[in-house]
Amino acid sequence: MNTPLAPITAIVVDDSAVVRKHLADLLTAGGIHVIATASDPLFAWPKMAAQWPDVVVLDVEMPRMDGISFLRKIMAERPTPVVMCSTLTVAGAETTMQALAEGAVSFVTKPKLGLRDFLTDESNGLVAAVRAAARARVQTPRRAPAGPVPVKAPLAAAASTHAMAETTDRLIAIGSSTGGVQSIETLLTALPRTTPGILIVQHMPEKFTAALATRLNGLCAMDVKEAVDGDRVLDGRVLIAPGGSHMQLQRSGARYVVTVRDGPLVNRHKPSVDVLFRSVAQCAGANAAGLILTGMGDDGARGLLAMRQAGAETVAQDEASCVVFGMPREAIRMGAACDVLGLDSMSNWVGRWALRARSTAPSA
Repeated sequence: MNTPLAPITAIVVDDSAVVRKHLADLLTAGGIHVIATASDPLFAWPKMAAQWPDVVVLDVEMPRMDGISFLRKIMAERPTPVVMCSTLTVAGAETTMQALAEGAVSFVTKPKLGLRDFLTDESNGLVAAVRAAARARVQTPRRAPAGPVPVKAPLAAAASTHAMAETTDRLIAIGSSTGGVQSIETLLTALPRTTPGILIVQHMPEKFTAALATRLNGLCAMDVKEAVDGDRVLDGRVLIAPGGSHMQLQRSGARYVVTVRDGPLVNRHKPSVDVLFRSVAQCAGANAAGLILTGMGDDGARGLLAMRQAGAETVAQDEASCVVFGMPREAIRMGAACDVLGLDSMSNWVGRWALRARSTAPSA
């Protein structure tokens, strides 16, 4: 720990280069020695091992490993004062309570608007929080994770398959089959570029999905592409599962990405809607919405039910607007759909859902 004559040392871990620079400048101006900055925990870990800081200033939403997971590792290996600094760490918010329960000393909230002004405002509370944290006596949380990581060992990316309680990212998963090409075009061409990221499984053979993505990209405000392994889910982007491969959602830190893999047929299909929907239920939970459109059979019905049970809002296309009412009918029969809507109503529903999602999630 620091002596009375030595400055407090700190490391700033945040995925935004602008945020890192301004926070480091702010702390330095406040008499705190910033020994390092890092864009995510995997870069931070070896820097901390080389010179352990008195205080860690830690963001929540970062690639490869989220801040809460990194906080747990710090507390398991070498309990150190941590100040959380994120748009998600609002007083009373679930993420804040989780961070404090895992051993964080305090938190500072990045504002939804006016972030640049906040970052340059000496009265934003960060310097005071870091100074107070440096004097704190940190205790290991009661529920410390098993198997602490040695300080000299490299830190591995968090391969989490569970949904974060909170994240600013939202996404929409869509499944369709017979008649789906027209339905998807009708829906996507009515959506603005600001729509949350969309993942689509349309039952089609190889090469046809690439042509579909190219066509839709020329018609839509959103960017549409055939998905490749590792593609990130982003606002304004539509990822279409390639024919002959399964597409699944995965969380990388606090970010969502897709995996594209070969595998056996599921419900006689590859890609399978159920494969996508189940992964979305597991990884995104209430951060997602699910739409099942026209199609023969029952692929996607069980996956949509899993999404609804995980907290997602779900919709099935009504019989009147379907070319084939098989997939939506099975989803409705199972109780998987929160709503049953005509195709012409779906774009408005997506818009309303996106507004609700943004109202409950701070800006990144």
